[in-house]
Amino acid sequence: MSHIDRDFPRPAPERIRAYHGVTAATAHEAYGRRGALDSAIKPLYPGMKLIGPAFPLGCPPGDNLTLHAALKLARPGDVLVCDGAGFSEQGLFGDVMASCAKGLGLAGLVVDGGVRDAETIRGIGFPVFSRAISIKGAVKENLGPIGRAVVVGGITVHPGDLVIGDDDGVVVIPLAEIEPVLAASREREAKEVRFREALLAGKTTWDMLDLNRILQAKGVDFQL
Repeated sequence: MSHIDRDFPRPAPERIRAYHGVTAATAHEAYGRRGALDSAIKPLYPGMKLIGPAFPLGCPPGDNLTLHAALKLARPGDVLVCDGAGFSEQGLFGDVMASCAKGLGLAGLVVDGGVRDAETIRGIGFPVFSRAISIKGAVKENLGPIGRAVVVGGITVHPGDLVIGDDDGVVVIPLAEIEPVLAASREREAKEVRFREALLAGKTTWDMLDLNRILQAKGVDFQL
C-alpha cells in the first residue's frame, strides 16, 4: 500500500511572498551552495518561474498514475515535485494535466523525468521543469508514494520544503531553513547591488574580489 499524506506543514504564505524576487541562484548561494537540483532539470521554456511548498511524489518509470493522484490531493500553491527515477523516455505530464494543474491553482511541476506537449504547456502558462521532453506516452498502473520525502535531481525533498525555479534551474530550501536563508539572500542581494555599482564605475572583479590573495596563498609571486 502506498504511503499518502497531504496534511503536512507548509511555509506561511507571507514567507513565500517574501521570497518573491529571490532567484534560485541567490537562494542556493545563501543556503551555503546547497539544495540545487541536477543541472539537467531545467524549465520547459525560458522565462518559466515557480515558487511554493513541495508536494513530493514518486512515479515508477513510465507510469504517471501517481501524478494524476497528486493533482487531486495537492493544495493551491503547491509545487508538484516528482521523482520519475530519471527516466526520460516517457512523457509523464502533458497539456491535459497542465490544464488541470493550472485550474487547481498549483504553482508548478518539477519532475526528474520526461514530459510532453511542450508547446501547448507553454501556451497554458503552467511552469514545468523537467529532465527531458519525450513524445512517448505513459501507462497508469502503479501508485507510488505521495506526500513523503523523495530524491529528485540528487536532492532529498521533504513535504513543505520551499522550491524555487527559474532559468538557472531549481533549488530546494528545507522548511526549517527558510527564515535564515531568506535573511542571507537579502543580504547577498544588497551586497551584489553595491558590487555592480562599483564595477560599472570602473572597478575590476579581480580587485573587488582581491584575487591576488589566492595567488599569494599558493606561493605564486605575481600580482595584477
